Amino acid sequence: MKPPLPLPDERIYPPYKIGVIVDILKEQGVSPEDCLRGSAVAVEDLSNAFALTSVSQYLIVCENAVSLSRDPAIAFEAGTRLHLSAYGIYGYALMSCMSLRDYFRLAVKYRRLTTPPTMIEFMEHADTVVWTFPEVFVSNPSRKLREFLIELQFSVNITHLQEVAGRKHSPLQACFSYPPPQHAHIYPKYLGCPCLFDQPRCELIYDNSILDQKPQMAHQLTAALVQEMCDQLIGQTMEPENLSTKVYQILVGKPGELPSMDTIAHMLNMSSRTLRRHLEMEGTSFQAIIDDVRCSLALKYLKTTRMSTSDIAMLLGFSDAANFRRALKRWTGKGAEELRR
Repeated sequence: MKPPLPLPDERIYPPYKIGVIVDILKEQGVSPEDCLRGSAVAVEDLSNAFALTSVSQYLIVCENAVSLSRDPAIAFEAGTRLHLSAYGIYGYALMSCMSLRDYFRLAVKYRRLTTPPTMIEFMEHADTVVWTFPEVFVSNPSRKLREFLIELQFSVNITHLQEVAGRKHSPLQACFSYPPPQHAHIYPKYLGCPCLFDQPRCELIYDNSILDQKPQMAHQLTAALVQEMCDQLIGQTMEPENLSTKVYQILVGKPGELPSMDTIAHMLNMSSRTLRRHLEMEGTSFQAIIDDVRCSLALKYLKTTRMSTSDIAMLLGFSDAANFRRALKRWTGKGAEELRR
């Protein structure tokens, strides 16, 4: 079953993609305010670690880029700057996976965590492995925006594969379902392979001999931990939305930070009092959600890493290991060593 695309107006994504496009346009002399016009994203949101945006807002900024940019290569340039380290838990899941075959599989499985405007699939054949872009979009983009999104996605996929592998793997061929645009001559420069237009579908094709290669940052324990966290985040983004789910999602997506109730309320455009009241109406509280997130993360760290209780306590925001051990006992009825065994 393919992971569904998000709802257009779900504000669940940090504005890292928007920030890259704004940076590129700024280098071309376009003001950030003009880049963001009509998106309801403020310039200060781009440097706010807790700001959340939607796919619709991202698409508005992309549409602005199409009309404002003087460089036809802007989508390709954006793709080269969208490094996996900007993608949070999703990025770490791909970087730590145990083979490039896992990279292809996980990139599709967890795609819903990446501000995705369109679908993506991969297929392994006897001699090739193929990224396919079915051109199913969150909204109905214009022809120019559609091409912009495809160009950016092809560039992103090439960038991410290189970062995971630790070396360059050029595609064998890139296929596009639309006629060659005026800037078709720059496609091979950025994609590093022959580019064909007016094809049945949009595809990026690699030699499948790369699939068994081990990524440069492969790590079995880290992979298990972050993939489980991605599974949890995917499950939450696919559930019917309620406020407690949103709060949980924000908290679990920022391990090591755990924003305060005031910060969460600000991110959700409400007062702390309103947030507290709505959580009570859903039968929970901010402290209960914090405890649930801390307990869930603590169990993952204890079972899938060799971190000391002091290090785990620090990551979860406890003042010392003793307070963490007492909380763990309260949550689970067991001590750290017992849980690890």
